[in-house]
Amino acid sequence: MKYLRKHFLPYYLWTKTTNKKYIFMKRILFFFIMMVMISTAAQAQFEEPVIKKVEKADRADFQAEFSDIKWTGQGFRFNELDRMPAIEIRAVLQSAYGDPTQTVEDIIEKDGYLRDGKSIQFEYWFIIDGYIPMMVLDLEGPFDDGLVYVGASRYVDLMPQVKRTLTKELREASPKEYVDYFYSPERGQWFKVSYEAGEYKKEEIKQPSHIKL
Repeated sequence: MKYLRKHFLPYYLWTKTTNKKYIFMKRILFFFIMMVMISTAAQAQFEEPVIKKVEKADRADFQAEFSDIKWTGQGFRFNELDRMPAIEIRAVLQSAYGDPTQTVEDIIEKDGYLRDGKSIQFEYWFIIDGYIPMMVLDLEGPFDDGLVYVGASRYVDLMPQVKRTLTKELREASPKEYVDYFYSPERGQWFKVSYEAGEYKKEEIKQPSHIKL
């Protein structure tokens, strides 16, 4: 027994100490890996998405590519842009992204008539980071604040960051002149909506001669 204690006890103590060190090193390694993963996720969360407008000529391609998308308005959290008059948002959209993807004129030209639910002034279609579709449109022409946002339901968790980036880009843009037309079914009236010479206007007009209904 003394022999066993003399010759094997040191080995036992060494093995026990080594195991503790091994377990400790495994914990340190696990902690390090977790911190890297958390840091990477946090960095990805705060990276600004790239927002690219769909041009008018590319509407058919956009619709074909995203024909199976389930659209949702969820995820676009309320912010200061929703308190801004739509007539003013249109001017900074013009500055940041150029002409709308389509206007009421384009819809009438394509369909030959103004369908229910299509009484809009303008629509901007976007592709986020090359694969996420989004649309931004007015709710009631120049008569309301904010806009309507719709995106793909499968990416709803990304929409808060997308809207924050869009809002930032619009808040940094200076208003740019534009002229749109809008038909209000409730009023039975056409309007010319514009930002020109530093002034926002919505004027009652007759149906524009170039719009055929």
